[in-house]
Amino acid sequence: MNLYVFDDQTADGWRPFALTRPCGDLRFGDRLLRQRLERFANRSATATLSRGWLGQFHEPGSAPVLNRHSAPATGDRLFLCSRFVPSDNSTWESPATPGPALLLIGDEVAGAWLPDGVDAPDGAWFSDPAGLPGFGGQQLDGVLLHNVWDLVSGNPERLARDLSALETSPLPDGVHLLGSSPVSLGVDVSIEPGVLFDTRRGGVRLDDGVEVRAGARLAGPFHAGAGSRLLGGAFDAVSAGPRCYLRGEIEQTVVLGYANKAHDGFLGHAYLGSWVNLGAMTTNSDLKNNYGPVRLGDRDGELGTGLVKLGCLIGDHVKTAIGTMLNTGTVVETGANLFGDLRPPKWVGPFAWGNSPGAPVYDQNAFIDTALLVMKRRQVEPDDRTRAWLAACWEESQQPVPS
Repeated sequence: MNLYVFDDQTADGWRPFALTRPCGDLRFGDRLLRQRLERFANRSATATLSRGWLGQFHEPGSAPVLNRHSAPATGDRLFLCSRFVPSDNSTWESPATPGPALLLIGDEVAGAWLPDGVDAPDGAWFSDPAGLPGFGGQQLDGVLLHNVWDLVSGNPERLARDLSALETSPLPDGVHLLGSSPVSLGVDVSIEPGVLFDTRRGGVRLDDGVEVRAGARLAGPFHAGAGSRLLGGAFDAVSAGPRCYLRGEIEQTVVLGYANKAHDGFLGHAYLGSWVNLGAMTTNSDLKNNYGPVRLGDRDGELGTGLVKLGCLIGDHVKTAIGTMLNTGTVVETGANLFGDLRPPKWVGPFAWGNSPGAPVYDQNAFIDTALLVMKRRQVEPDDRTRAWLAACWEESQQPVPS
């Protein structure tokens, strides 16, 4: 059996992240959405079916990306929507009744099971999954995420559940502990005296090679990916991927990986893509002055979220200048550089060069050259596929918006 993860049209709308990556390669809790599906199916994904311009997408451990119109036609195939989050410890079981089956969460389609000899649906089905003639039905145990902000609002609970079963590691001398949830340490973790672990609301996991400097307060649930540096400050319900450099006050935030927030400043109820660099004292608001529901910036107009707290969503390769202030519900699309005298608007377009209305577009070659240089600084060696992937994303971003 082969596992295929697919993005549907709902995932396509998860801006600002859908421009540069399959949505299964977004972090939720202590791992990527795709990795949750791989654990559910007990196998690595053979490929991801997604948007056509992402064919060259690749990151460590990622699956090849195929166009949704190129779904494999042979073999036993398990197709799972990238928005499906299986329940704890649930695993895939083939249908008891022979033949193909739709996989359902209530009355919503979350995937399909196709035994060998059954043709795959066309690309339109993967974009908008629905009933298929001759298919049975099988309920799955879990939920479907519907909105991009679900990755923020649902992350603390998801992360707490992920970390609850960890085994506690011995802590070095001079480190303080509150609570009884587990603190799990990988190999070569360095923790200076004076660090406080607060596990009263959830566990803490530090992957291999994490460095924690004196003066840091880590409140669970908290997870830092391999090679990250926690440089001081208060961290509360944070999920960070590999090689993140973090400092300041960070609350209920997801950081996908390779991000640099090495200075003071507040980041709350936010989601940062990969390779983001926040200038010193960059700060976001995550609560409106009237305590009303937050409306999220979007290219097509603001979106109601129903959330009282929501900070910012920042796409891959975004950079901010020193002292940048972001309003509640701000979305900054891929590759934007924020600088200038004006406060950024609530929606900043992809590859915007500056904060001003109608800011010019960051030159493609200049953007890619800088992105590759940044990768090398973190010991990630880009190749021709990396350049092709970033170029395709830039070109897609300049296409006219469908009316």
